[in-house]
Amino acid sequence: MSIYSQISSNKARTYIIFALFIFLVSGFFYLVGLYTESSSSYFVVGLLFSLFATAGSYFYSDKIVLFTVGAKPASKKEYFDFYTVAENMSLSAGLPMPKLYVIDDPSPNAFATGRDPKHAVVCATTGLLSILERGELEGVIAHELSHVKNYDILLASVVSVLVGTLALVSDWIMRSMWWGGFKRRDDNDRDNGGNPLFLVFMIFVFLITPIVATLIQLAISRKREFLADADGALLTRHPEGLARALEKISQYPNALASATTSTAHLFISNPFKITKKSNWLLGLFSTHPPTEERIQILRSM
Repeated sequence: MSIYSQISSNKARTYIIFALFIFLVSGFFYLVGLYTESSSSYFVVGLLFSLFATAGSYFYSDKIVLFTVGAKPASKKEYFDFYTVAENMSLSAGLPMPKLYVIDDPSPNAFATGRDPKHAVVCATTGLLSILERGELEGVIAHELSHVKNYDILLASVVSVLVGTLALVSDWIMRSMWWGGFKRRDDNDRDNGGNPLFLVFMIFVFLITPIVATLIQLAISRKREFLADADGALLTRHPEGLARALEKISQYPNALASATTSTAHLFISNPFKITKKSNWLLGLFSTHPPTEERIQILRSM
């Protein structure tokens, strides 16, 4: 797959994710409307909310993600190597200089976000910046800039925001139903209850929402990491730098405190530290390919 086909594919999948999100949210609200005998009103509310969330995820996904993980702007004076490496790698890649942010956390990791190269952000943890040598940092930054160049950041950032929004919507509806917020009432404002079978169906729908969100993340993450590794190695002409960086990242035992299930796929390495000894189900739903496999491929280049 060429870089141009990868960019086209990412843009197309972004539109598909938008359409899927609008369908799911509008459908959820419509089902709630059926339960309360106000299907048209709830459908319109769901449609307007999903359209607003979709637009917000496109234009403000980077700000939302940075706020979620608690990132702060990185100054050149305080993080000189981070700044100069990003500057040099951007020139080599023919990309605008991205905005740089840091997360104050000892767990080494990094990610890129934004909707296009002109609005890109590269973020690293203080732990990553403290343990990597300059050549290793170049490998990580080149990897993230490859995500920027391939428009992986658009798809990944949009998914991050929409998956989080989908989880909030389902949680809100579940809580409202649990506390009686959607009970049907007759003309005299008396509680008529609802169809118990329909209520069971609604609960089933909301329980599978997190699984749907995870499957969406899996669909965009694993293959793009291999491609970004290869593109990053091509950019630096030194695949061993990224291989050593991945080794150091994987050897750190503790998870990244600010990472969430909706942002995990953004990072260069799984922030939840899934290892060979982890539960097989956690490995199945991991948003990243095995680090050992990535290192082996890099060292075979």
